[in-house]
Amino acid sequence: MNTYVTGATIRALREGRDLTQAELGEKLGVSSKTVSKWETGKGLPDISLLQPLAGALGISVIELMNGQQIANTNISANMLRCKFYACPLCGNVVHTMGSALVSCCGITLPPLEAEDMDEAHILSAEKVEDEHFITVQHPMTKEHFISFIAYVTQDRLQLVKLYPEGGAETRLQLRGRGYLYYYCNKHGLYKTSIGRR
Repeated sequence: MNTYVTGATIRALREGRDLTQAELGEKLGVSSKTVSKWETGKGLPDISLLQPLAGALGISVIELMNGQQIANTNISANMLRCKFYACPLCGNVVHTMGSALVSCCGITLPPLEAEDMDEAHILSAEKVEDEHFITVQHPMTKEHFISFIAYVTQDRLQLVKLYPEGGAETRLQLRGRGYLYYYCNKHGLYKTSIGRR
């Protein structure tokens, strides 16, 4: 990506708010000619104008840079529709209750797509008192490890961050039906359903 914001994005957002180039320029303290240059790709807004430009267009800076507006369509807030994001640079884990535009370390993160567990990533849950002891049969080296284990039901999330050279295990209170998620830093996100029988 050679530019941090495109002229087509600025134009579409400006027109969507029924603003002329002159009106947008007035809000930002620049001329209509400057706005025209941005929209035709003959120039770019100075980075110091990104926040005011996003504000004038009614969106966030991240949405402006991504080129699309994010609308909250997750009205019911059902946690089973949650998404996980993991930064490949710093290892940061982000959880959302639906689709979102997430960035970390200067890059936009795609949502992790969960796969069913396979022979190399077997999870087991053993009841111990009022909790379940969750283990994943997986190496925990600095290069290859399980980053987190999470339990998601319709109304709650329990997430435990794991670290290399520790155990790929935790204790969670499993109540009702839900999903156990676990993330391998090399192979991605895995998911298995769990619930009372």
